[in-house]
This record gives sequence, structure tokens and C-alpha cells, in this order.
Amino acid sequence: MADAALRHRRRDRGLMYLLMAPAVCVVLLLLIVPTSWLFWQSIYAGGFTLANYERIFTDSIYFDTFVLTFRISAIVTLGTLVLGYPLAYAACVLPRRWALPILVAVVLPFWTSVLVRTYAWLILLGHNGVINSFLMSLGAVDAPLRLVNNEFGTIVATIHILLPFMVLPLYSAMQKIPDDLMLAGMSLGGSPFHAFRRIYFPLSLTGVMAGAALVFVLCLGFYITPELMGGGKTVMASMVVSRNVELFNDWGAASAVSVVLLVIVLIVFYLASRIVPVDRIVGAG
Repeated sequence: MADAALRHRRRDRGLMYLLMAPAVCVVLLLLIVPTSWLFWQSIYAGGFTLANYERIFTDSIYFDTFVLTFRISAIVTLGTLVLGYPLAYAACVLPRRWALPILVAVVLPFWTSVLVRTYAWLILLGHNGVINSFLMSLGAVDAPLRLVNNEFGTIVATIHILLPFMVLPLYSAMQKIPDDLMLAGMSLGGSPFHAFRRIYFPLSLTGVMAGAALVFVLCLGFYITPELMGGGKTVMASMVVSRNVELFNDWGAASAVSVVLLVIVLIVFYLASRIVPVDRIVGAG
């Protein structure tokens, strides 16, 4: 009887390994092997070397690029939070006929290419674009404002493109907050603002952390929008990787920058996971 139970458990375990095999192969081929190869290229150039990493931490160009990348990522994260929090809150508390258009407006950009949305912002903010033409027709400005080919245009377009990644985790967290809590707080004498500040906002912080971590990490590796909106003047870390490969054929330097970015992303996710479970950050929770 015991032998039969043991054979049954071994058969179940073997079946489980067999079912897992395709997924394990995909992870190995598409994640482990490329990442290992990337790391190997960053430390091997005819022999073991740390020159590529030393350049990142000693060359002012690389240092300035990482500082700029962090600054833009932080501003974009803050901008999406400021815009996304009221949107998610309105979608949760408004009647369905008003909340639905808000959610559609947030989700709709997912069905449009990032390239298309970036070119749309070029048309809006360009030298002879819609906004400059409108301001000049009103007499508000005498000459077109410089709204693109700089950090400002990069931040504006990136905020718009990454806004859904902030709104959806916020909306998911806010939906789990019972409406009765706000009513209970106000019934005890608190004003709506006081009840919101002491009850609703603390309970929504898991959504804030999940959205902020997601937007910040995505912005660290953003490429198309900074390339087009920055006009070659706003150089982020992802563009350094591209230029090391395309212009200088320096795969070692490109790999080192990629590895450093990957480590930063893992650190951000680890710190965020100390507050919010990773499955909530990636939207599975």
C-alpha cells in the first residue's frame, strides 16, 4: 500500500515537471541566456576586465546620463501620480455612466502605438504646432515657444504614455476600499477632507506604491519617446546603450550600462515589494 502511494506521488511529480518543462525552456532561452550573455560581454574583452563598469562610475558623461535618467523618471512618476490619482478616484466614486468614459479614455492609449502617440505630441508641441499656433493667434506669445527637442517635451509625452500604468493599479487598490468607511468617518464628525486624508488615502497607498514602482521602472528604460522628443539633446541611459552599439560598435560598454540598469530595476522592485507584494505591482494581485 505504501509502495503504491509512493509510486503515485512520483508519477504526479514527474507529470508536474513535464508540464513545467516548456515554460522553463522559454524562460531559459528568452531570459536567462540573454541576461548571462549580456553580463559576460560586459566583463570580457579578450580577458576579464571591469573597465566598462569603471567607465560608468568615473566618466562624467555616463554619470550625467544616469542622473538625467533618474531625474526624468522621478518627475514622470510624480506627474503621473498627480494626474492619475484624481482620475482613478473619480472612476471609483462616480456613477458608472460617468466612470466608464474615464476608464475608456485611460485604457484607449494601450491600443495605440507608442510611436504614433509620440508623433502626435510632436505635432502638438512642435515649432509650428497646434499649441504654438494657438498661443500666437491669441497674442500670448510673440514667437513660438521651444516645447520639443528638450527635456520638457520628453517629460510631457512620457507622462501621457505612462499614465495608464499609474491609473490602473490605483483604480485596482481603490476599488477594494469599502465606501462605508468614508461614511463612517464623516458620521463621527470628520469633514469629507479629513475622512479622505485619515481613512481613504492611507488605504490607497498600496496602489500608489505599485503604480509609482511600475512607472519609474518603465521610464528608466524608455527609448522611443526620449529619442524623438528630446531631439538628441535629452540623452537617457537607454539611448547610451543604443549609441554604444550603433555608433561605436562597443558591445561591452552597452552591456555594462544594460546590466547596471537591470540591477537598478531589481533594487527598485525589491524595495517596492517590501511594501507591496510583487504580484500587485505587475497587476496579478
